[in-house]
Amino acid sequence: MKGLRLRHAGLVLLGALLVLLAAVAANLIGIHLAGGIDGWQAWLTVHSTHFLAWRLMLYAGTAWGWLWMRRRVLAREPDAGTRRRLLRADLAAVVAVAALELSPHLQAG
Repeated sequence: MKGLRLRHAGLVLLGALLVLLAAVAANLIGIHLAGGIDGWQAWLTVHSTHFLAWRLMLYAGTAWGWLWMRRRVLAREPDAGTRRRLLRADLAAVVAVAALELSPHLQAG
């Protein structure tokens, strides 16, 4: 059992590392193709609306999956404690997404 948990944790860590490496590679390739950091930043600024639309689609898909999972969990465990835990998770997710989306605007002043 302990070995299985360690293997699972290792796979999750490997997956996170691969996503991080893909993000770094995408940025390095973008900087190279745009002719430098200033060009890459300008390209990102011009296409920020497309990235917003992409994030909104990801949020919608994640929300749909969350609601599907939430219904299944509540059907299996209909007690008040489960409802409270899910509500806390709901609120934490909304706060996290709001913080991610608002932080660039708050930093810009």
